[in-house]
Amino acid sequence: MRVDVYTPFLLSLLLAAVSHWVGRRVAPALAARAPAGAAVVCAAATAWSLLLLAATLVGAAPPVVADAREDGRPLPEPVPEVVAFAACALLFFLAHRFLRAARAEYLTRRALRLLCEGQPQDTELVVAAAPIAEAFAIPGRAGSPGRILVTSTMLGALSPEERRVLLTHERAHVAHRHARLCTAVTLAGAVNPLVAPVRHAVVLLVERWADERAAAVVGDRAGTARALARAALTAGRREPSRALGFTDRAVTRRIAALQIAPPPRLWPPAVPVLALGALTALGAADATGDLFRLLEPILARG
Repeated sequence: MRVDVYTPFLLSLLLAAVSHWVGRRVAPALAARAPAGAAVVCAAATAWSLLLLAATLVGAAPPVVADAREDGRPLPEPVPEVVAFAACALLFFLAHRFLRAARAEYLTRRALRLLCEGQPQDTELVVAAAPIAEAFAIPGRAGSPGRILVTSTMLGALSPEERRVLLTHERAHVAHRHARLCTAVTLAGAVNPLVAPVRHAVVLLVERWADERAAAVVGDRAGTARALARAALTAGRREPSRALGFTDRAVTRRIAALQIAPPPRLWPPAVPVLALGALTALGAADATGDLFRLLEPILARG
């Protein structure tokens, strides 16, 4: 208990470091899924570990202390009380972060869907008359397909071939449900700030994933890179959007990736990421067993 309960926190730091390494060596489709899944497991394991630390306060409850003194039993103290109280405070803080992040994700999707209201259900492409150059992949609800929202300014700045790249890129976001992947890792980062860097890696990887899909469909990696550069120059913004857009701050890295051959889909480099996620879960499970064994006399008497 004294060691295992802290294991998920230490492994979360390693996950943040390893995720970037894997992203540079594995095809984006695999490199995005593995860190995202591991980040979700790490977030759940760290939250559970904090709950275990807070649960040790049961041994300090006045009725429990009185019963132990009557029976002459020693009270178990898995962790210092100050650590348990700190865990309680941290749980409330992280719950607030989670709810705030979940609300922000909901409001973002709701705002994008409102822009498409009034369109027929089978309409895939929605063109909005706006002076800014933007393109978004809007995930669909249960039973309804996603949509692509593009501003007229963005379409007007691109050639027909570049428009094809743009639309194929956004279709890849919708088809592979990249929004769900990014939402999952965003919420994981809210619960466990130690894995927040994984979100930045995953967001970049899903954009590269869509880039690679567009390049494969169009059959021209150089042309895809030019379309990406044109869209980025047209948008001309500094901060990335919360939605899955065609442009982002890491556009130079995406263009550079399209100048070389696509990375291989190799499992071995992704194994350390998946292993870290599994180890955090095992550490939390072992700490749970230790805590129940320590508190068994108290629980049995209650």
